[in-house]
Amino acid sequence: MQQIGIGILGLGTVGTGLCKLIESNKALIESRLGFSLDVKGALVRDLKRERILPQGKLTTDPDQILQNPEIQIIVEVMGGVEPAGDYIKRALRAGKAVVTANKELIARDGHALLELATKTEQDLYFEASVAGGIPIIRTLKESLTANRIRGLYGIINGTTNYILTKMSQEGSSLATALANATAKGYAEADPSSDIEGWDAAYKLAILSSIAFGSRVPIEKVHVEGISKIAPVDLEYCQELGYTLKLLAIGKHLPGGIEARVHPTFIPQSHPLAAVSGVFNAIFLEDDAFGELMFYGRGAGELPTGSAVLSDVIAAAKDLVLAKAGNLNCTCFEEQPVLPMEDITCKYYIRLAVDDVPGVLARIADCFGSHGVSLAQVIQKGCEEPVDLVFVSHRVREGKMKQALAEIRALDCVHQVANLIRVEGEEQFGTAAG
Repeated sequence: MQQIGIGILGLGTVGTGLCKLIESNKALIESRLGFSLDVKGALVRDLKRERILPQGKLTTDPDQILQNPEIQIIVEVMGGVEPAGDYIKRALRAGKAVVTANKELIARDGHALLELATKTEQDLYFEASVAGGIPIIRTLKESLTANRIRGLYGIINGTTNYILTKMSQEGSSLATALANATAKGYAEADPSSDIEGWDAAYKLAILSSIAFGSRVPIEKVHVEGISKIAPVDLEYCQELGYTLKLLAIGKHLPGGIEARVHPTFIPQSHPLAAVSGVFNAIFLEDDAFGELMFYGRGAGELPTGSAVLSDVIAAAKDLVLAKAGNLNCTCFEEQPVLPMEDITCKYYIRLAVDDVPGVLARIADCFGSHGVSLAQVIQKGCEEPVDLVFVSHRVREGKMKQALAEIRALDCVHQVANLIRVEGEEQFGTAAG
């Protein structure tokens, strides 16, 4: 039986999960595919730490993995842009297929890496870079390659989804919910990439580029995190008939592509509203099936290890069949990424204002002068400043920002406490009407 040698760069959570799956499913893989997978070695930082592999297969020298003639597939699960990017380039030039789970590297340098893979006639797979065990990248590249994707909406960061779920269900503050997530191992020691939306932005750049066939640079993705969300926003959210999620949103419009990550109100009837805790989901709209949703665990040893293993098997099949090049780059068009000022949606706005006669009229006049039409108004509180909450009709973001700039200057307004965009009502409506 033909044996395919695997070399792993990084043996943390994902690398360990990959090794466990290869070992536990060894007989199944061999019977279904007709070849075996053998982990020949792994690059680690500390040789003294106990690992799933025996000491003889561990090394701190990358050349022991990259230059090993018995290794045909390199699996990069060490994270970070460098030295991971350099190792992947060296592997491709050495005639080895590469599988990576590195979302930041693919989002930032994926185009160049895919070009190198094509030039060297090697495979570069990265299914595990987005949404853990959910097979969304291969689905977009292969199963839906003939479909025109109009929009994608993703809950693709489990940490923030867990935090928002706790805040919504228990009324917790963000700090309390984050501490709970950290204690359970759902948040990193430094959670800033999750909380500020960058983890989701890297994944959106990858998904949008594949879904819309046009490169979406990470620098063009609008990013807002959940750090400004207060428990009171979630109270109003429920009262208005919505659920709050950190959404990664990509849309393919006649004028270009929207790519944005930010907190979003969606109707409670929307399928994404039911995605709670650390789970991920990606909701697609296209010209053929209409609507389709993928749901599952977005992180973890075995779910992400499973996604990596699926890519390893795909690369191994190509080696066995003596073919390479798995639709390496699918960005065949050049579409502009639209600035945020040009997007159009509904908005939730929470102001802190003086509780005196005429305040509502003055603020409504500011909105009206900039073409912002209001759908709902809520005023609560007895101690100044009081909350004044608005939900607008659909309006261009540039007009909304102009209106808010004028509102901030009013002497009766203490602050624009929050602005949250509203999506999904066209398909699923809202309980608030």
